[in-house]
Parts: sequence; C-alpha cells; structure tokens
Amino acid sequence: MSSMEISRPTYEKFRDMFAQGIRFDNRKLDEYRTLEVTLPVSNKAEGSARVKLGKTEVVVGVKLEVGTPYPDSLDKGNLMVSADLLPMASPRFEPGPPGFDAVELPRLVDRAIRESGMIDLKKLVVVEGEKVWTVIIDIYPINDDGNLVDAATIGAIVALKNAHLPGLKENNLPDYKHPTKTALPLVGDIAPLSVSFFKLGSAIVIDPTREEQEACDVRVTLGVSKKKGTYFINSCQKAGELPVSSEEFSAMASKLPELFETLNEKLKNCLKD
Repeated sequence: MSSMEISRPTYEKFRDMFAQGIRFDNRKLDEYRTLEVTLPVSNKAEGSARVKLGKTEVVVGVKLEVGTPYPDSLDKGNLMVSADLLPMASPRFEPGPPGFDAVELPRLVDRAIRESGMIDLKKLVVVEGEKVWTVIIDIYPINDDGNLVDAATIGAIVALKNAHLPGLKENNLPDYKHPTKTALPLVGDIAPLSVSFFKLGSAIVIDPTREEQEACDVRVTLGVSKKKGTYFINSCQKAGELPVSSEEFSAMASKLPELFETLNEKLKNCLKD
C-alpha cells in the first residue's frame, strides 16, 4: 500500500501489537488523535483552514473563479480539487511530476464532497450555459504523519464552510477587491467526512501514524455523510493488494456512525474555540 518498505521485524511487531489491541501512543485501535483547526490562514483565498490530526498537518485553501461550465453540466458550477505533495511533508513524497498519491488524495476528497451533495452546484451559475463559478480546493500537506486523506477532507470541509463569494463586475468577472458576505451555497444539513480504515493481519485500525500506516496491508476510505439523521456512504476506495472480506467490510460499515459522530464532535469542539 505504501511506497516505503518497512522491515519484516517492524511489520511483525505492529501486527502482534494490533492483534492485542495495543498501540505505541496508548490509543485504542478505533481512537482518533487530537484534532486542531485554525481558520482562516490565508488572506489570498476565499476560504482557508489549517488542520492538525495528531502530528499530521495540512493547509487547505478555496479559490473561486468564473469560467465556462462543463459540457455535461451546463446548469451547474464546477468543482476542482488539487494537491501539492512537497518532499518537506514526507519522505514518501518526491519532487517531479505528480505521483499516484498526488492524484489519489484530491480525488478522494473530491468524491467525498461531490457525491455527498454538500455544495448546491446549480446555485453557482452566473449565466446558464456560459459562465459559472468554479470552486477550486487546493490541498497543501505540511507534515504527513499518517491518515492524510481524512485530515485533508476535514480541512476542505471547514474551508468551504467559511468561504465567501467575491463580488461580480459588470462583465461578470470576479471582483476580488470587493469581497461579499455571501457564503457558498451549501446544503446545510449535509456534513461529509472521510473515514479511513487500515487493516494489518486481522486487526482494523483508525487514524494511524505514518509508521503504523506503512505497516498496514490495506486501506479502505469511505466518504460518509449524514442527512436528516440517516448515514450515507457516498464513496469508497480501497488501496493495497490484499483482499477485504465481506465480513470485514460489514464490520467497518457498522462502526461508521460512531466514528463519524466522534470525528464530527471533535470538529465542532475545535470550531467553538
């Protein structure tokens, strides 16, 4: 699953520890690390946030531009997500053209947001069939100490909720010098998050550190949302060559409501501060 290789003794050490429900930082296997959220962090973006999940740290910015709609959705605005994985954030990231991680990370964040219906894209139309707002989410990992997908999704959600549309000039171009107080058209009762499960041996682990993640054989990332009291799995992606049995996936799915609420409560507490 990882581009980094770990030694066999290290792999076996983590496998034996997880089988006993033990972690080096004394967390339970299904326990998240401390969450911290800071916003805003950029005066150049229409919305921004810094998220720390344990030692994993990521900055997310939201930019808004006016452009042409996609040919298959002339009555909707556009959503684009990108990630810049710099070597300073992790020894796994290398300079040069985007690797698999740089493609997978924004794709997973995009799917968690898009498929949940969090953004009402139809309300981002400026001139139907001609001009629409494009929501651009840029992800910048500062330190990857494991579970970057979930941390980046939290950052994207918070940045979106705090983004505001710029004003429009007479030619329907953005007027960045005169920002408005108009928030993005978000569907208020939808709050998507990513919940990633990591498997090593028969154990399932939540929110691993980088060393734990590199020891794991499989990752299953689920985009989850809650609407009117009902939980929805909006996206699913597996990484790793080993299979996940139907019983294991059912066990993951059964934990989703509890994990979603735990992570959501952590996020709400952060935003109260």
